[in-house]
Amino acid sequence: MAHPMKVVLLDLDGTLTKSDGGIIQSVVKTFEELGRPVPDDEELHRFIGPAISESMARNHIPESEMDRAIAIYRSYYNEKPVFDDPNEPGAKVPGQLVNVVFPGIPEQLERLRADGYYLALASCKPEFQCVPICEHFHLTGLLDGVFGASRDNSRLDKDQVIRYCFERIGFDPAAGDQALMIGDRYTDIDGARACGIDTIGCRWGYAPAGEMEEHGAYRIIERVDQIESAVNEYFAEH
Repeated sequence: MAHPMKVVLLDLDGTLTKSDGGIIQSVVKTFEELGRPVPDDEELHRFIGPAISESMARNHIPESEMDRAIAIYRSYYNEKPVFDDPNEPGAKVPGQLVNVVFPGIPEQLERLRADGYYLALASCKPEFQCVPICEHFHLTGLLDGVFGASRDNSRLDKDQVIRYCFERIGFDPAAGDQALMIGDRYTDIDGARACGIDTIGCRWGYAPAGEMEEHGAYRIIERVDQIESAVNEYFAEH
């Protein structure tokens, strides 16, 4: 794109899609297979957003078991069609497809692109997982780029994903380029701030009460249909 560009970075889980079912069921299967106590419901919901290794470590998976735990999780999340498909009753799918796009998201993405923004998915989920999810739910054609964590965990945190995105698209603040993050968890807010950008928080996502305020979201919106207006207002003010 020509400079100056205005980039809108979009989180995936809890921002574009309601993905808790597939993540949580895959985590439960993982802990059962490891022979470890399954975390309670509140803790299971905290798996949505951060890198899976971070959540596993928080739930006492030792470093010596981490690679095996992640491999088991990914087998259920990416490969094994053992969960009920919420979009097609009677069908079985892997965890990544126990997922639905929040109503109104496609329309908001279409409007943002029509407004001239570069739309980039920026997720802590590995990119090899993000790509098929976006393709399956017809989001790929509404985005200009899909960027996620690396398979080998060398690119893991949100700030690393954002910097990777910026490098790939030639983002250059000196040329007048600007960016804004849209997300629902502290990882989005903290990662964006580390890269010198603000975050609009999504109330419909998975943040516990008060989390987005505590981490300093620039603004928090309540509904999907507020995304375009919030983005336009932000860039009009900056």
